[in-house]
Amino acid sequence: MNTPEFRVFGTAQAVASAVAQHIAGAVQANPAATLGLATGKTFISIYAELIALYRQGGLSFAEVESFNLDEYIGLPAGHPASFRSYMEEHLFSQIDLPAQSGHLPGVEGDIEQACRDYEAAIAARGGIDLQLLGIGQNGHIGFNEPGSPFDSHTRIVDLTPSTIAANTSDFPEGEVPPPQAVTMGVGTIMQAKEIVLVAIGANKAEALDKAFRAEPSLDCPASALHNHPHVIVYCDEAAMGGK
Repeated sequence: MNTPEFRVFGTAQAVASAVAQHIAGAVQANPAATLGLATGKTFISIYAELIALYRQGGLSFAEVESFNLDEYIGLPAGHPASFRSYMEEHLFSQIDLPAQSGHLPGVEGDIEQACRDYEAAIAARGGIDLQLLGIGQNGHIGFNEPGSPFDSHTRIVDLTPSTIAANTSDFPEGEVPPPQAVTMGVGTIMQAKEIVLVAIGANKAEALDKAFRAEPSLDCPASALHNHPHVIVYCDEAAMGGK
């Protein structure tokens, strides 16, 4: 098994700044980089830092293409809790990434074909150069819930009650997340050349323990990352559980 590199910071904001600098460095080194992007509260401050770096000059996304991990099935177009809306609000609308270059999984029409098309589009770019990940309290990465095969690819998934509950605060009052989504698979994620996983807060400490201090297990999808040669974990001291 490979041991990931841990970069631990005292505050969540320090983590955000460091991750944004890491992404900016990757794009400056390869202006046509293919980025795998994530959503959730953890990444709002990271994207804000990245936007600030872009506005300072010397950083362009004009040749970049990005592929998000996942999207809900069944939300109307433009729904404020869709991941498309999240990305437009928190990143895409504020940088020079061309409109056609920010990809999310297709969730309308023939979804199974859209999943195959998503995999093909990633492959056509030569794969993902840098993949951003969060980690769920149950160890999920993307929407790959416990039990997800380590060789899985982009597909329709059922969300667990704990994931739905954790994401309900992102929805307007009285609404809950849909029960299904499309996600990149664990196998798709593992094909990225570099993986940057971000964990903030004491509520992520147990998941990090299971992911990186125990044997790989389908019960913890993030534990598949043991088998990836280039994983960097950015976290705060709380997520390390005081270790």
